[in-house]
Amino acid sequence: MELAVPALNHQAAFTRFYDDFVQFDPDNADYYRPGKDDFPTYVTRLTDESLGKNLRKGYVSCSHFWLLDAEQQIIGAIRIRHHINTPFLTQEAGHIGYDIAPSYRGRGCGKQMLALALPKARELGITRALITANEDNMASRKVIEANGGTLENIINGEVFNESLARYWVDING
Repeated sequence: MELAVPALNHQAAFTRFYDDFVQFDPDNADYYRPGKDDFPTYVTRLTDESLGKNLRKGYVSCSHFWLLDAEQQIIGAIRIRHHINTPFLTQEAGHIGYDIAPSYRGRGCGKQMLALALPKARELGITRALITANEDNMASRKVIEANGGTLENIINGEVFNESLARYWVDING
């Protein structure tokens, strides 16, 4: 498996990734809907975010990567925010957010994807990364812990309106 930056040649794979969410995790499919609606614009937006260009209100520079399998199918998406200098990011969202396509969950893909992303975060100058997960999402919490995450605390999110486990990962390396 490898991380790749979003590119237009991944449109068919992205459609399968999105459809997997629609079928098996519809609550989280909406996050990826813009890519289904207008893939070229979506890829441009992700590229711009990685460069800190044309950021939407409340957004910070953020590098996006897709986890590809040997057949070049997108099985996961991970986002690395270059800094977390907003209250929402500092408290609830953290430096890194990720999703594994529902059909690939429970196979160690999240663990591997985060492991591949941590060196990229280090390249961005991040030495300690805040990563959060819903308190009851034990699979995601295990992914973070397997990558060196140390639980700081559990908070009640104001935006997400859920109990969130906040972890720090030392990526000095």
